[in-house]
Amino acid sequence: MPKALAVLAAALLLALGASVPAAADDGGFTIDDPRITESSGLAASRQHPGVYWTHNDSDDGPYLYAVDSRTGKTVATLTLKGIGEPRDVEAISVGPGNELWVGDIGDNMNGAWDHVWIYRLPEPKELKDATVRAVQYNVRYADGPRDAESMMVHPKTGRVYIVSKVEGGGALYEGPKSLAPQGMNVFRKVAPIDLWATDGAFSPDGKRLAVRSYLGGRKYRWEDGRPVEDGTLAVPIQRQGESMTYSADGRALLFGTEGGGSSVESVEVAGSGDGKPSAPSGSGGGASDAAGGSRDRKLYLGVLVGAGVIAVVSLGRRASRRR
Repeated sequence: MPKALAVLAAALLLALGASVPAAADDGGFTIDDPRITESSGLAASRQHPGVYWTHNDSDDGPYLYAVDSRTGKTVATLTLKGIGEPRDVEAISVGPGNELWVGDIGDNMNGAWDHVWIYRLPEPKELKDATVRAVQYNVRYADGPRDAESMMVHPKTGRVYIVSKVEGGGALYEGPKSLAPQGMNVFRKVAPIDLWATDGAFSPDGKRLAVRSYLGGRKYRWEDGRPVEDGTLAVPIQRQGESMTYSADGRALLFGTEGGGSSVESVEVAGSGDGKPSAPSGSGGGASDAAGGSRDRKLYLGVLVGAGVIAVVSLGRRASRRR
């Protein structure tokens, strides 16, 4: 996003009641790998400090990339075997036992596929390029196909959850207690989440759930296996915000975006020891209106209008120079 547009977008967000988050003191980085142009998922390694797993969106192949946040460099590339050709990989999560879970759950045709896939593999103890066998699970929704970009694995129970996008009636779907590699695993709706959700993450202790959209997000307390809304997320302004994860210590949320040389921004979690109050519900992060997703739509419209204003001003300046 051009600097001028980012500044204007921030002003528009503030005008609409959204907060512009302050960055955490550490944890942010820029992905320095020309192969990673559509980073759509992000997960903090539990056994390799400072390392984050990511992947491209589609048309890349069965690859996962381990990125060192201290340098932005890829320190390991995993090639998944034992699975079919990925279609639209949108999410990655770390589950119990340092297992990596990958959500091939995107469906831009909003219901074109009657089922999607989830892959599970062990996170390597040594970071180096390797080919790793993964388990493939077939997944469908009890109430019909859905487009989704958010998949989370609870760090204590290992249960898998998916958040569908708001176009089809955004909701949290719960998988079976244990996924079966044979047959079909049916995910059932357990709670509404009215966001254009692009990613979600459990805190490392499993007590919190965060769900982001392009320009906003919500946070939840996780109580008895269900989300209880607890305010909005302060999401950074990004060109196409697609990914999010808690840091390994749970003190920060990291937000990623698609695009080459993309930045991952770190925002400290309120109440994690910094003494800062948490944002009350409706005060920031967008997408907190009663009508599901309506705040996101306002933000999109505002940014588009702002881009138009910048274009008109820029053209006017060029014309005046020609005179």
